[in-house]
Amino acid sequence: MAPTARAASTRAAPGGAAAPPEVVARLRSRVSDRLSVAGAGLSVAERDAVIAGYIAEELALHAQADIAAGRAPLTPQVEAAVARTLRDSFTGLGALQRLVDDPYIEDIFVNGCDNVFVRLTDGRVRRVAPVAASDEDLIELVRVAAARSGQEERRFDRGSPGLSLRLPGGQRLFAVMAVAKRPSLSIRRNVLRKVTLDDLVQRGELTFGLRDLISAMVRARQNLIISGGTGAGKTTLLRAAAAAMSPMERIVTVEDAYELGLDEDVEAHPNTTALQQREPNLEGVGGIDMATMVRWGLRMRPDRVIVGESRGAEAVPMLMAMSQGNDGSMCTLHASSSKQALTRLATYVMQAPERYPFDAANMLIGQAVDFVIHLSTASDGTRVVSSIRQVLETDGTQVPSNEIYRPRPDGRATAAAPMRADTLDLLIAAGLDPTLLDKDRW
Repeated sequence: MAPTARAASTRAAPGGAAAPPEVVARLRSRVSDRLSVAGAGLSVAERDAVIAGYIAEELALHAQADIAAGRAPLTPQVEAAVARTLRDSFTGLGALQRLVDDPYIEDIFVNGCDNVFVRLTDGRVRRVAPVAASDEDLIELVRVAAARSGQEERRFDRGSPGLSLRLPGGQRLFAVMAVAKRPSLSIRRNVLRKVTLDDLVQRGELTFGLRDLISAMVRARQNLIISGGTGAGKTTLLRAAAAAMSPMERIVTVEDAYELGLDEDVEAHPNTTALQQREPNLEGVGGIDMATMVRWGLRMRPDRVIVGESRGAEAVPMLMAMSQGNDGSMCTLHASSSKQALTRLATYVMQAPERYPFDAANMLIGQAVDFVIHLSTASDGTRVVSSIRQVLETDGTQVPSNEIYRPRPDGRATAAAPMRADTLDLLIAAGLDPTLLDKDRW
């Protein structure tokens, strides 16, 4: 029988044994000193092998010292816990690694080294053990993670107090220091890395009608904005919608930190290039923002451009791409409703360096966006699609739209206003059975 979420999220180490912090600190210092002498110039694999050897040797020396002093040596279970904690501190995320590896944990919140909470996949929140001996050790842990991420230089210091990166397992980490009373971080685990719309139906997040409607939108190359609050499942839905694309299409993804991972699914998306913005170096130069990344992506002749999250000046080139031939493009957006998503998008356009006036911003949105799909949380705690809004033609004074799916009292979407006839014809030609929409009425 599989362990419960409670058991999985609170276990300290294999066998239930905890690693004594004072032993870990002492042996880590010894291993670190040896590594500083012999670790230069090694590849990641070579360095990991050297670290494993040093840990084994230091544990053996520690056991000999205990016996010589008449103390009881560490039990095999505790020694295994110490070895794992030491290994994770050099090659992983230290004490955070056990939380990152736990399949029952969806989010990790660290508010200083000893104030740690996790959100389980069933929605419960629990406090867990400290993840570092001090806040300074927590900062160093984050720096090691950034150095091992294999990405461009990612600083974490007083000059660059915010850090966003993708961990080797695909998890998303964001950390802050200096601007907060204590160093803090959050880690979001994508429970569904390889996901389809059928998977979301099985999880109760979509109806069959919504599944077929979104799939037809993708095949008909409609431009989609996927909106919702933090943790609403925007990235998961985008990844699932992308599974409906032809594997022969050329895709370019643009993100502030790699998270979508479409390029990693070589069967579904073999012709994909993933771009990530770059932070400035220590001299404050060399940074490449999202807007530039979108423009560069357009030069790579994509069939579709996918922006991981639009929240600034990148909205302008993204919308230009949608309205100038890159039909079927998508992005995610933070918003509280499908209607607010359009207002938020207009704000981003007007605040961009191009300084579009209000009417021009609305004109650009009306010409580029076809549908807004909004996600929220149902009354039973399930993340669901709650609204779909079709964007209509605009004269610039506003962005008119019809809410073709609206939220029910429980938060789930129900079919509402009729879709434009010409759009419905396009979706039917792409394989949509229109009778499913009537079945979604409540």
